[in-house]
Amino acid sequence: MSFTIAYLINQYPKVSHSFIRREINSLETYGIKIQRFAIRSCSTELVDEVDKLEQQKTQVVLGIGIVGLLIALLRTVLVRPIRFLQALWLTLKLGWRSERGLWYHLIYLAEACVLLRWWTDAGIVHVHAHFGTNSTTVAMLCRAIGGPPYSFTVHGPEEFDSVKSLALAEKVERATFVVTVSSFGKSQLYRWCPQQQWSKIHVVRCGVDNAFLDIAPTATHSQPRFVCVARMGEAKGHLLLMDAVAQLVALGLQFQLVLVGDGPLRDEIENAIARLGLQDCVKIIGWASNAEVRQQILAARAMVLPSFAEGLPVVLMEALALGCPVISTYIAGIPELVEPGVCGWLVPPGSVEALVAAMREALLLPMNKLEQMGIQGRKRVIQRHNATVEAGRLATLFRSSIENSKNQAIEISSTVDYSNNRNVEEKVLHQNLLNFSATDLPSSQKS
Repeated sequence: MSFTIAYLINQYPKVSHSFIRREINSLETYGIKIQRFAIRSCSTELVDEVDKLEQQKTQVVLGIGIVGLLIALLRTVLVRPIRFLQALWLTLKLGWRSERGLWYHLIYLAEACVLLRWWTDAGIVHVHAHFGTNSTTVAMLCRAIGGPPYSFTVHGPEEFDSVKSLALAEKVERATFVVTVSSFGKSQLYRWCPQQQWSKIHVVRCGVDNAFLDIAPTATHSQPRFVCVARMGEAKGHLLLMDAVAQLVALGLQFQLVLVGDGPLRDEIENAIARLGLQDCVKIIGWASNAEVRQQILAARAMVLPSFAEGLPVVLMEALALGCPVISTYIAGIPELVEPGVCGWLVPPGSVEALVAAMREALLLPMNKLEQMGIQGRKRVIQRHNATVEAGRLATLFRSSIENSKNQAIEISSTVDYSNNRNVEEKVLHQNLLNFSATDLPSSQKS
């Protein structure tokens, strides 16, 4: 019998989370059944038809309303009071030391109660959350009230900015395994977790799919054009980029910069464009579909992303896969992907002078040099960031985790009295695990 796992994300599908959709789709090619769950919807932002189709496959917790949350909470109190009290104590502990406070964590507990019922009914034997923030908190609380084992992927930088507030070390300790998207991310978890937890931390890189890898490499566009694809938030460095553009214009260089994306900083960016007189060379097009993003990258001489804080931006992988050199910063996992002078430029974060120099060099570099950079960048992505290959690593982790959970279920089933109705949901979970057989996985997933 095959097994079903749940993916839990705060908002899904989301414009900036196409890498999660690729991961899910790639896992499904390995024969793993996946059900999608989101805490809240962001359907009004979706522009890509693929995302809209993905939305139809996703169950949204907060879609049931406050009455539904309260009913789920009350039901859990009545059916499994001891487990609920244990989870409530964990909730109080997390809430007291968090930035979001106790009230939000009580809501997370109610969300966990909703998902407990949904996951039990769906035969879910494992849960994987993306981001070590509230989605992982909900998965951990659901586990505390008797739900499936969980794992999660840490991206950064948000998780590393608030390690204690997010109880990241406790989430790692209670998880069956943890994924990071770069060696830098792995080192940060090593920094905060006891050494005995290190063995459960693994690097599985985000990847690009055939929509990027199957496109034949094309010569870098000869037009003096940059593209920046990013959410317009403080961490991405858009305002510094506007200062750099103004200095390049003052030097007499003629070029265009296209900003793809939107976000809370858009008004400030537009004001900076007007204040610096950049209306003729900077264009904002907002969020775009995957196909439109590809076209913008293919039309650019280089991708520029002067971030102040990052994990490892997928958009840099996408640009390199399309043969487009990148300009970014020496932070987090970016140097693991971008090699200066080989497939792009890296500058110190916050240095407008270094950014101006890199952009100027990209504008003046001969076409054959840019093309060679693009070829080398594409090779790096194919070798390190193929979505199907990385999903295979993740599938192996799921298989191992579920096998371990199955062995534990065998031990528990021999000692628990399931005649008590209060244990009925736990019985269903254990039976789902017992029904799982490693022989049901494709041969490529067997060790």
